[in-house]
Amino acid sequence: MTNMRSRCLKHALLLSSVLLCNFGTVYADNPIIQTSYTADPAPLIVNDRDYLFTGHDEDGSTNYDMRDPMNISTFAWASANAWARQVIGRNEKYYFYVPVTSRDGAMSIGVGVSDSVTGPFVDAIGGPLLGNGQIDPTVFIDDDGQAYMFWGNPDLWYVKLNEDMISYNGEISKVELTVEGFGARNDTTGRPSAFEEGPWAYKRGDLYYMIYAAVCCPEDIRYSTGPTIMGPWTYQGLVMPSEGGSFTNHPGVVDFGDISYCRIGSPIRPRGWAAQGSPVTPE
Repeated sequence: MTNMRSRCLKHALLLSSVLLCNFGTVYADNPIIQTSYTADPAPLIVNDRDYLFTGHDEDGSTNYDMRDPMNISTFAWASANAWARQVIGRNEKYYFYVPVTSRDGAMSIGVGVSDSVTGPFVDAIGGPLLGNGQIDPTVFIDDDGQAYMFWGNPDLWYVKLNEDMISYNGEISKVELTVEGFGARNDTTGRPSAFEEGPWAYKRGDLYYMIYAAVCCPEDIRYSTGPTIMGPWTYQGLVMPSEGGSFTNHPGVVDFGDISYCRIGSPIRPRGWAAQGSPVTPE
């Protein structure tokens, strides 16, 4: 992902958008989805097609529009919300990692599973994979087959997933958020670095990348690199500054051939405490 900013998609591309588009093929512009406000894009390449998973929670609602492949009713233990998610393929199945509000009121990460990338997904566990207020999961499978899940706000955590992708092995580890690793921030939050939320783990060549939403608020997008998926991380700089009325933000990165494409979830219309937004592919 050398020169990441300049490698973000410059031209329209063929895109299959999973949520709120009836699984139709569309030709993308910016924002990619213009007829419905969505956020937190999570791209996945399957058979040379880009599937984009996004979210759309309305204030006070308890489920998504039923045109999506998964909603909170998938999890009997959930009560509301469905925030930034990611879908990963393995073992001829697709795993949908998503934070939802559990019935005890805490944000928890659940896992859905399906034989198809477009769903429908069913609860793979019967309860949360992780509880206690955890959000923004990103899952990465390394070259040796070991899968990792990162997540968090305000801290950044990770754990090794088992081969089944619905359980984990060993202790949960906390990433040290140093200025050298994740950049400095100038706000008054007291947080140790620029890292805020929305991590996305990624590898290109021999280098590992962590791209994330930084500072708050509004949030911009920054990235760090490391020699292993567990670091140590070195801060590399800004990918995209905050745009207009953007409150939160969320990156996702995929490869088409030798080019890395960035998906940015940029809220563009204020609504209540946060905003409604649409995924964009910045130049």
